Amino acid sequence: MDTVATKLVSALKEHGIKFVFGIPSGNMIDYIEAIRKTNGIEFILTSHESTAAFMASVTGRLTGKPGACFGTFGPGATNLSTGVGCAFLDRNPVLVFTDEMPDFLKGRTVQMGINHQALFRPITKWTTHLIPNRIREIIFESAQISLSDLPGPVHIGVPAGIGNEEIIQNNGNPFFREKKIISDRIINIAIKKAAELISKAKKPILAIGLNAVQANISSTIIEFADKLQAPVVLTPMAKGIFPENHPLYAGVLFHALSNRVAKTYSQADLVIGIGYDPVEFNYEDWMPNVLLIHINTFPADVDEKKVPYVLNVVNDIKETLQSLLKVSLFKNGWDLKQVQITKTKMFRELAPKEGSFGPRAVVAGLRNQLPQEGILTVDVGAHLHLVGQQWLTPAPEKLLMTNGWSSMGFAVPAAMAAKLINPGLPVACLMGDGGFRMMAGELATARRLNLQIVFVVILDNSLSLIDIKQGKKRYNREYGTRLDDEIYPASDYIFGVPVIRVENSNAFQNALVKAFSMNSPVLIEAVVDGSEYDELVLKPNK
Repeated sequence: MDTVATKLVSALKEHGIKFVFGIPSGNMIDYIEAIRKTNGIEFILTSHESTAAFMASVTGRLTGKPGACFGTFGPGATNLSTGVGCAFLDRNPVLVFTDEMPDFLKGRTVQMGINHQALFRPITKWTTHLIPNRIREIIFESAQISLSDLPGPVHIGVPAGIGNEEIIQNNGNPFFREKKIISDRIINIAIKKAAELISKAKKPILAIGLNAVQANISSTIIEFADKLQAPVVLTPMAKGIFPENHPLYAGVLFHALSNRVAKTYSQADLVIGIGYDPVEFNYEDWMPNVLLIHINTFPADVDEKKVPYVLNVVNDIKETLQSLLKVSLFKNGWDLKQVQITKTKMFRELAPKEGSFGPRAVVAGLRNQLPQEGILTVDVGAHLHLVGQQWLTPAPEKLLMTNGWSSMGFAVPAAMAAKLINPGLPVACLMGDGGFRMMAGELATARRLNLQIVFVVILDNSLSLIDIKQGKKRYNREYGTRLDDEIYPASDYIFGVPVIRVENSNAFQNALVKAFSMNSPVLIEAVVDGSEYDELVLKPNK
C-alpha cells in the first residue's frame, strides 16, 4: 500500500519532474527517502532555500515542466519566498512545497508557526494543502494551473506527520479547471481591425516580449517582421528570439544605451506588441504617443491616460501572426538604412576601448570564449544592463536573467539549474561583487554536484547601479553602496572551488581558456574600473 510520501513522489515523476530542490526538515525526510528509492527523480540539497526556489524557477523555464522546491516552517518558507517571487514575476512554472502545521496546531502560538497560505498567496497563482487521499488530483491540478496562461508557481502546504501514512489506492481522474475561451468571432474581428491599422501605418514597430519566447515562435516573428519591413525591439528576457545581425533589429528596451534605441522607436506611428509582458517594462515608459496593438493571451496593462488607444488581440500568438501574414499589407516609410546605422553606432559604443579593462571588456571577453551553444546566466546590477544590450544571443534561453522579479543573487542558482538540465552544454555565470556575496556559499553546492560552470564576478567594490542613481541626484556616491575600503584579498580557493584573479584583458582571456577546459567549477575574479557604467546605463527611454 502506498504512503503519502511515495504517492507524492510518484505524482511528481508522472509530471516529468526530475529534481526537487531544498533543505530538508524532520517532516520532509519521509519524502526524501521516497525520492531516494525512486529512479528518475532526485533531491538536490542547496545551501539556502532561496537558491532552491531560484533553481526550480529556472528548471521550469528551461524544461516547460514545473520545477519543484521545498522549505520548512517559518524561516524555511520565508527564505523560499524570494525565489518563489522570481517564478511568479518571471512567469515560470513551479510547485512549491512547505511544511505546514497540523490542524490541531493551526491558530496556536507555536515555534516557527506562521500562516504559509497567507505568506504565499500574493506571490503564487494558487495555494492549497496536500490531502492524503487526493494527492494525484492535487498535483495534477496544481501542475495545470502552474503551466496555464501565464505560467507561475503554485504553493502546496504539506501537513506535518503525514508522510508515512498509508493511503487507499486512488487513481481517479484528475480535476481540471475549465478554461475561459474567447469566441472565434471576437478574435476574428480583432485580427481584422489589427490588419486595417497595420495597413494604414507608415512606420510600425514590433516590440517582442518574454511570452513570445514561451510560445516558441521565433521563425514566425522573423517572417512577420520581414513582411512588414518594420524594425524590431525586444524586452531583455526576449533576447535571442530575433537575431541581432538581422537588418530590422533595433535593440533592447530599457538596458544600456536605451537612448540610442529610442532614436528608432520614437519615430513609430504604431506599436505592435507581440507576447509583450509589462512585468519587464511598462508600455507607457517608452512608447511614443501612438496606437498600440497588443497581441498576447491576455489584455494589455497600460495607463489609459498615457496610452489612449489599445487594440487587444487576445488569442494564441502564433495563430494571430499567421492570420496577419495572409493579409496584404502596404509597404511602410521606414528608412531602414538609418535604422542599421543607428544600431551599428550603438554596438560600436558598447565595444571595449583598446587597452581598457572595464565591464565592457569582461562581457566581450566572455562572449568570445563561451561557445555559441553555451548558456550565460547573469545577475542583477549595472552589468545586467550592459549584458542586456551588448551580449549577442544566438537563440532564446541562451541568456538567462530575471527581469520581472529582478533579485540579486539569481545568477548562481540559475547557472546550477541550467547545468543540471543541460549537462552537455557549456555554462557561464556573470555577476557583480554584491550579488556574489549573497550566493558565495552555493559554490560549495556546485562543487559537491561537480557542475562544470565558469563563474565570473566583476569586482569593482560597489553596488554600481545604485551608485549611478546616487550620482544622478548629486548624492554622495559611496555612502551605503561601497562594499569595502578595498578589494578583499585574493585567495586560491573558496569552498574548494579554484579561484583565478585577473586585472587585465590578456590575463582574463587566459583565465577563461583555462576555466572552460577544467572539469570542475571555477571562479574568475575580474578586478575592473566600474566608472564606464556612467556613460552606458540608465539613459533616457524617451
